[in-house]
Formats: sequence, C-alpha cells, structure tokens
Amino acid sequence: MLGILVIAAALAGLMFLAYRGLSLLLLAPGMAILAVLLAEGGPVLASYTQVFMQATGGFVIQYFPLFLLGAVFGKLMEASGSARILADGIIRGLGPRRAILAVVLSCAVMTYGGVSLFVVAFAVWPIAAALFREADLPKALIPATIALGAFTFTMTALPGTPAIQNAIPMPYFGTTPFAAPGLGVITGALMLGLGWGWLEYRARALGPGYGGEAERTAKEGAGGSPSLGVAAIPLALVLVLNLVFTFLIIPLMDTEYLSLPEYGATDVGSVRGVWSIIAALTLSSFALVALNWRRLADDMAGTLEHGAQDSLKPIFNTASLVGFGAVIASLSSFGVIRDWVVTVGGENPLISLAIGTSLLAGMTGSASGGMSIALSTLGETYMQMGEAAGISPELLHRVTAVATGGLDALPHNGAVITLLTICGLTHRQAYSDIAVVAVLIPIFALVMLVTLGTLFGSF
Repeated sequence: MLGILVIAAALAGLMFLAYRGLSLLLLAPGMAILAVLLAEGGPVLASYTQVFMQATGGFVIQYFPLFLLGAVFGKLMEASGSARILADGIIRGLGPRRAILAVVLSCAVMTYGGVSLFVVAFAVWPIAAALFREADLPKALIPATIALGAFTFTMTALPGTPAIQNAIPMPYFGTTPFAAPGLGVITGALMLGLGWGWLEYRARALGPGYGGEAERTAKEGAGGSPSLGVAAIPLALVLVLNLVFTFLIIPLMDTEYLSLPEYGATDVGSVRGVWSIIAALTLSSFALVALNWRRLADDMAGTLEHGAQDSLKPIFNTASLVGFGAVIASLSSFGVIRDWVVTVGGENPLISLAIGTSLLAGMTGSASGGMSIALSTLGETYMQMGEAAGISPELLHRVTAVATGGLDALPHNGAVITLLTICGLTHRQAYSDIAVVAVLIPIFALVMLVTLGTLFGSF
C-alpha cells in the first residue's frame, strides 16, 4: 500500500511541479529517484543509470529523426512565409462570418501537414486576432479555437497524420500511420463537429465585442511571400509521400537484412511507419527549400540551425518522462497498479488501454509522454490481450493515439501554457473553453471510438 501511495505522490508531484515551471529534465529523474528511495529503498544509482537513462536513451534513438525532421520542416514553413500564407488564405477564403471555422481549419491543415503545433500557434495568432476583431468575436475564444485545430483531431485521430502521437504506437503494434482509417475519420469528425459547435455557441453566449487592443498582423518576410499554391505543395507532399512509402515503396524493398543482429534482429513491420514519415518529411523539406529558395537562401543555415535546436527540448522532455515511467514500472508496487489497469473493462482490452493511457497523459501533462509510459510498460501486455480477444493491432494503435488527446490538455500542459502566453490571456480568461474542446470532447470521442471498435472491429 505504501508503494502505491508513493507512486501516486510521485505522479502528483511531477504534475504539480511541472505546472510551477520546473524543467522536466531535472524533475523527471528527481521524482523517479525519490520514488525509488521512499517506496523500496532500492539502489538509487543503478535505478538512474541502468533504468532511467536506458529508457530515456532508447526513446531518443528511436524517435529523434521524427522530432528533428518535423521541427526543421516547421521552421522552413515559418521562415519561408508559407505557414502564414496558408493560414491567411484559408481564413480569408471562408470570410469573417466563418471566422471560428476558418481558424480551426487553417490550424488543422498545417498540423496535418506536419507543422509543429507551436509554429501553428505563432503563425495563426496574428491573423486570427485581426479576423476575430473584424467579426466582433470575443478574443477569449481564440486560444480554444487554435487548440481545436491543432491539439485534437489532427494530432491523434486522422489517419496518416505525421504527429508523434500517431508514430509512437507503430513499433509496439507493428502498424502504420494509417491504422484504422475509417474509425479515425469518424472520431476526428466528432471532435471537429462538436468542438466547432461549442465555440459557435459560446460566441453567441458571450455576445459581440472583441475586447483588448488590436494586434498587428504578421509582416511579409524577406524575399516576398509565396503564393497559396506554392505554400500548400510541401504539406500535400508530406501526406502523399507518406502514403506512397508506406504502401508502395517500402513493401517492395528487399528488407531481409533486418533480421540480422546488426540491424536489430527485427522485421520491416516494426520500422515501416517510422521509415515512411522520415522519407516523407525529408523529401518534402527539400521540395520546400527548392520552391522557396529566394526566400530562404539569405539565412538558410540559421533557419536549419533554429529548426534543429527546436527539436531538442521536446524530445528530451518526452524522453525524460519515458525514463520516469521506466523507473516507476521497475518498482514492485507498480505490478499491483498494472494488474488493476489491465482488468478494467473486463475482457475488453480497449477500455483498459484507453483509461490507462488517458490517465498517464493527464498525470504527465504530455500526450506523447503519457503514451510512451503506457506502451513501454504495458505495450506488450496489451498486444497479447488484443490477440487473445481478436482485436486488430490497428485498432489498438488508434485507441492509444486518441486516448492521449484528452487529459493531456489539463492546465499544466506546456502547449496550453504556451498558447495562452502567445494570445496574452490567462487560464481564468480562456482555459474553460480549451477544457471543453481539447479535454471533454476528445474524451467523448474516445468513448465512441472504443464503442464502435468493440462492435464493428477495425475499419
């Protein structure tokens, strides 16, 4: 019993201190070691070097290319002016009467194309502010509007999204980014439709009036701005190339060598999804540079350097959470928790998987971190339970991804804090609507996904 209380306290401490702004690079190993000391009095140094660092390093080895290429691609989109042009084109195309939907879709297009949600928030905010003021809509709704487009259905539900939340389950379940596409589309449509409906309702309830001073829109970058078509090509390439490599090129490759020890003694099924995203982001980045050479040439080295640097903090924060989870999982008391989690939902592992992943994402304030902890500790167990119950790996993948996108957006989430800072608003002013569109509605969509998956299987 004491061990369980220590684990709960460690997770609560992690959440509280992260909310207070303490770096996860210090917090995660610190709380992990404290849990070892208080729960079992175990070997501290061994727990740090042989458990925490091994798990942390393993995550970096496996996923660093995705973080690196995604950050570089996003920085190139930002520096070339493509991100701003895409947002402006979608928003202006729909007009001020559809201001909320315009902002949601502009965020969705960019995040689905592989642009970091942080880049999306910075790119869309100035234009959203101008459009909301023109439409006389409350400024307090802008964060929730951006969150709906960037933090929800394009991050976890839509098939093919290059988001890390859609990539992490692939090696555990041997799936691709397009796992359970029909269920993913239905779940994504629920999030979009209900979220948009809530924001429109709130706009009417709050009444007209923007509030605050007018913000300036983004300025045109050096070398002019690309056309809307040119700006959209790299995003379209990410999705198309992802599909081509996943279903055409890689299956035709001779990959027998993967069974050799020097290549990890694995098979193509465990690496196909990661390879596809790496290839898609790499080739799309080259295309982006070629299409925007005049706009990028003056500071190409600086842009690439900033993109590479932008990848470091997210991956090491997430990897530190994975290390924390590995240490917690090594405690004997965790076995009791694990046994309880896998029994939730009776003989339906989808319910257990959804609840366990959601809780861990909420406790850590990180979708990818919570998912990584859940899969690193229980991924093999869920795979075995799924096989025994006749549940496809594709359905396990989609449920895992969607489950990370609800409780992760609690107030201590880094993306939520960053978004509110960009918009110049506080939690008290704007978080309640974020909670509805990024927490409550995704949880409802998850329930529907599990229900449909249970009734009809993966499609």
